[in-house]
Parts: sequence; structure tokens; C-alpha cells
Amino acid sequence: MAEFLYVHIPFCIRKCNYCDFLSFPYDTDLVQRYTHALCRELELKKTLAQRLKTVYIGGGTPAILPETCLEQIFSVIREQYTISPEAEVTMEANPGTITEKKADLLLSLGVNRISLGVQSFSDAELKILERVHTAGEAVSSAEILRTAGLKDLSLDLMYGIPGQTIETWENSLHTAKSLFPQHISAYELTPEKGTRLTKLIDAGILALPDDERILRMSSLAIDTLAEAGFDHYEISNYALPGHRCIHNVNYWDSGEYIAAGAGAHGFLDGCRAKNTDSLPDYISKLDNLIIPETDSVRLSPADRIQEFIMLGLRQREGIHLNAAGKLNLDIATAAQQLIEDEFTEIINNRLRLTRKGLAVANTVIIRLLQNLEA
Repeated sequence: MAEFLYVHIPFCIRKCNYCDFLSFPYDTDLVQRYTHALCRELELKKTLAQRLKTVYIGGGTPAILPETCLEQIFSVIREQYTISPEAEVTMEANPGTITEKKADLLLSLGVNRISLGVQSFSDAELKILERVHTAGEAVSSAEILRTAGLKDLSLDLMYGIPGQTIETWENSLHTAKSLFPQHISAYELTPEKGTRLTKLIDAGILALPDDERILRMSSLAIDTLAEAGFDHYEISNYALPGHRCIHNVNYWDSGEYIAAGAGAHGFLDGCRAKNTDSLPDYISKLDNLIIPETDSVRLSPADRIQEFIMLGLRQREGIHLNAAGKLNLDIATAAQQLIEDEFTEIINNRLRLTRKGLAVANTVIIRLLQNLEA
């Protein structure tokens, strides 16, 4: 049984050009019907849960939901699940969707952590990404949440944006720090196949920064946030002491979790399951009290090893050699050349990426997996 719950809300004001997550334009009637179906799914899955340590409401833009829908969802979660008094309850939000009234509502519903999708404090870069907010609205949203009494604020930032400079990235980092968040996620923009951004890049209309500039941006984030007291605990995530995202750490530790919502992925009893991406199908199945899963795959021993390596090396502490040994993996030997090439190192009986290895993490992980298979 799981102690972690993920809920997907697939609605946005407008889909950003780089986004490949499941999301749809906001429609009042559809949102109401979806909320009803989602609550039914949450009821059907209540027997899969123990006392919950985290609830994570992601999207999409969950904070876009009207007050009645948010109240309905949280009412069902409280009634159907036992939630630990110390539980981390996160909701994703975008600047521009946060008003004083909405902030007060979210806190009254038990949300104690907000992940705010800022991406950049440059209006020009936000326009390139087709974000619907301005830099000023991002600052205002953070201040509204602080005034409402939120104690745990996370800001999402992005580097590697077309047209982004070292100076504008540095400004985004310093502006983020000035808002006193407890957590910052700094992601490298990765153009995904089929997105509008990728099409613009392929057509030569936009160009990504070169590799050297992206490496400088990554290093700038690491150094700037370290100086501000942030612990770099995962490739793209930084937290002040005591403020790591517990929900995401469970993902990286290959922990079990329940997932509800269209397109949501869950992991229970060694199986990864996925709900349908189709909103009509999702709603129809739940109207008939049918859990709308379309895929369920039991992880093979090889799958588990691959996830163990990939997720373990994403975390800055790395992979404990004793844990690897329980899987009959001789990690130290497999990583010997990577250690000699200064891409990995062994610290406190853990294999982890070096600063040099962080810059090419995917390549390092692939090499390590190949060495283990040899």
C-alpha cells in the first residue's frame, strides 16, 4: 500500500510551446465533469493507500480550477484517505492564477507547499516560451503567497531558453532568491518532439544557446544557490535545509505511489500503470465506476536495475554501494573508468556524479549501464 498520492489536473489557460505534458484548454463544463470523475477515481482507489505522507496536485495548472472544484477534490481526499498531520501537500500554480482570495483558499484547504511555475524573470524569455504571465506577475504571486502565510514556496526556473544570456539567467536566479523561497527547481530546457518550440527551432526561427553557454548557466545556478544556502540534492533541484520535496524524493527512491487523473502514472506492487489520455474515455469509464487504466507493466529485474541506476544518480548523494550489492551489482568496478575520467566519484560509500559528470549526466548513466551489462 502506498503513502504518496499524485492527482493530475490537465487544464491550462494556454499550452506553452515547450510543453509535452497532457493538458487541455480550460472549459468550464468539462472541468466540472472532470472533477466529478476524478473524485470517483479517488474514492475507488482509497483501499490502495496507507496514511499519506504527501499529496501532490500537478498539471496542467491545478490552481486554475474554480473554488467549488478545489473544495470538492480536497473534501474527497480528506474523507477517503487518512492524511498524516505532518503531510506535505503541494499544489502547482502559475503566476497570474494566484490572487489573494485563491491563496487564502488553498491554505484553508490544507495546501502547505506551492510550486510556482515562474520559468524566467525576463519578459522577453517568457514571451518566447509563450507563457501567459509577466515577470512582474511572478513576483506579485510569490508575495501574495507569502502574505497569505505560506511557509513552503518552490520556484521553477528554466535555462537554455532561445535568446537567453548569462546576464538574464543570473538576474532570474537573483530575483528568485530575493523572494525567499525554500526550494528552487532549475531545469535545462529540453525541446520535446512534436512541440511548437521544437518546430520553431527546426525551422531556424529560434536557436538554443550553444553547449558552452548552457554549461556556464548550469554552473552559475549551482554556485549561486549554494552561496545562498541551498542544498543541491538532485540534478535540477535545490532546497534550504529541511525543505526537500518529499513527494519527488519518493519518485527518485523508486517508492510506490497512487496516481489519479487523466494520463496519470502510478506505481504499486512492482507495476507501473497509466490512465487513459482521453478525457471523454476517462470521464465515461468513471461514470461507470471503472478505473480508467490503459497500460500496466510489471517491472522486470532488468527494468528495476535500470531505474535504480538512473534515479539513483540523479540524486546528489548518489547510489549506496551496499544497496547496489543487494541487487548483485558491482557498481564500483563498473564505474572505474568513469571515476578515472572524473565523471563520477565515491564519497561515503556512495557513487555519485561529479560537477563534470552532472553536465553530461545522461551519457554517464548510459555508460554505467553498458558497463554493468558487459
